Amino acid sequence: MVLRQLTSSAKSRQQLARKLAERNIPEDVAEAVLDRFQEVRLIDDADFADMWVRSRSQSRKLAKGALRRELADRGIDADTTAAALEQLSDADEEAAARLLVERKLRPGTELSDRADRDKTTRRLASMLARKGYQPAQAFRVVGEVIDARLGDGAAGHGSRHDAYDPEP
Repeated sequence: MVLRQLTSSAKSRQQLARKLAERNIPEDVAEAVLDRFQEVRLIDDADFADMWVRSRSQSRKLAKGALRRELADRGIDADTTAAALEQLSDADEEAAARLLVERKLRPGTELSDRADRDKTTRRLASMLARKGYQPAQAFRVVGEVIDARLGDGAAGHGSRHDAYDPEP
């Protein structure tokens, strides 16, 4: 059963322990099986965490905060998580946020009106927050992308700060 689980996708030790518990495998037997799998390196939480961070940061553009939560949910300890997250630079995270906002900012979106711009800003910053980006970073990136869009097509409509002031 453990091999079948590992065949479909990589799993952390805790995920496999949960699966064994669901099957009512005695805890001592489960621990022995998992220990053996770890000895022969079929289970390696550090490798799992590295792979998870690479995959989810590239495919879903998740920020470190979201990745940290996902790894914790899979039973990865804080030190192993921190080591895995080191492969993501702040510049990588910023570029991913910018790419997400540019992709989600619809070409026909009206940005010249303050109310429309504020609504778009809140929508895009909320999307980034759901992906684990810090609010200050989310509002800053959204504001910069909107400013760039306004500069391309309709310069002179408000200051950069008007576009994404998080206070009502």
